[in-house]
Amino acid sequence: MSIWYKPLTLADLLARYKIKTIHDVLGIKITELGEDYLRGTMPVDSRTHQPLGIMHGGASCVLAETLGSLGANFCLDPALKYAVGLDIHTTHIRSVSSGIVTGTGKPIHIGRSTQIWEINIVNEQGKLVSVTRLTLFVKDRETKE
Repeated sequence: MSIWYKPLTLADLLARYKIKTIHDVLGIKITELGEDYLRGTMPVDSRTHQPLGIMHGGASCVLAETLGSLGANFCLDPALKYAVGLDIHTTHIRSVSSGIVTGTGKPIHIGRSTQIWEINIVNEQGKLVSVTRLTLFVKDRETKE
């Protein structure tokens, strides 16, 4: 059973995602949408490196928060609610110096006032690079009356 507020295709998601933000700077791409997850990739190169030549932990967090925030917001009626990051906790397991990493975000909890998403990032060999737990606050949109 789908978790999305309304039927959603990858094309729908990409159309809404077409704004110029940090995602463009880091080369993040949304690649897959399932009934209860979404997936995206990010290159590991000079844009995402830290001085030692490996992927910066903050870049992992940007990919994770991108996937969790997009997923959380597509679970909500956009006319009434939106979700924003409240807390992010990432455990870095393995370093990556080049290639592409892939993140998969799935909800742990979809509530009225909070959502919790888990995002696992793997390298090109499918080995776990990091695990993130993202808590989002669900806010009411201000209505004009």
